[in-house]
Amino acid sequence: MIETFLKSHGEYHNDRYLKDYTTLKMGGRMKHFVIPETEDDLKEIVSFLKRNSLEYKVIGNGSNLVCGSSDYDGVIISLKNFDSYEINNDELTVGAGVMAPYMASVLAREGYSALEFASGIPGTFGGLVYMNAGAYKSSVSDILRRVLVLKDNELVWMNSDELKFAYRRSIFQEHPHWTIVKAVIALKRKDPEEIINLMADRLERRRNTQPLEYPSAGSCFRNPENTPAWKLIDEIGYRGYELNGVKVSEKHSNFIINANNGTAEDYLKIVYDIQKIVKEKYDIKMVMEVEKFNC
Repeated sequence: MIETFLKSHGEYHNDRYLKDYTTLKMGGRMKHFVIPETEDDLKEIVSFLKRNSLEYKVIGNGSNLVCGSSDYDGVIISLKNFDSYEINNDELTVGAGVMAPYMASVLAREGYSALEFASGIPGTFGGLVYMNAGAYKSSVSDILRRVLVLKDNELVWMNSDELKFAYRRSIFQEHPHWTIVKAVIALKRKDPEEIINLMADRLERRRNTQPLEYPSAGSCFRNPENTPAWKLIDEIGYRGYELNGVKVSEKHSNFIINANNGTAEDYLKIVYDIQKIVKEKYDIKMVMEVEKFNC
């Protein structure tokens, strides 16, 4: 019944693994995996799953997920096909499945400034809005005007000021079954060469300071108010610490990398150890920036 319905509303698979759809390369088998073609397909799928009390998870590029090794019996919905965009004067309307670095490059070539800060974030627009992702003292909330959201089986527009944005936070984390479908961001005209050079400089800096050659989920912890997370990790001696193929990066200790076929269970063991030691030693709470799923 489930397979038949999902096949009629998108590309369906029952033999895929989450590790192949996350940048950390961890995660067990997905019992049901579907890629809807249209907004109507997505709406019908979510409505069907809710009516039948079936678990589901919507994913983009999986760049901020640590997924457990056990099989997931629910339905994984990929927004891969929500990849269209439209530039209209001072606005960009962009699908939730569009990759941020790609969109940043397109805007730069066209002479539009907005996404320079996101050019090195390997996530989709849906994920960026969900996390209020940012870099270089800029965040999605600075440029977002409104989002199209599937909630309560209806597609509705929500303005930026309704989304409870804070540091790496949004209203969507309080409502995990609201699905971001597309976003509208503000654009400004700027010299293309200036934008491209800035993005190139930042990419080079990332290559020199982050372990981009290994699977990771990006920064593991949010930065506490007064001290960078990496500094606290260094001070407790965890830079370079390794457990069964999962390693605290020697290049940037707020990146926990999958150095050799590691598992989420070992990743989280390291996370919990760091949290415990930092709390005991400095009375500082280390909050994960990475989202746990099926763990």
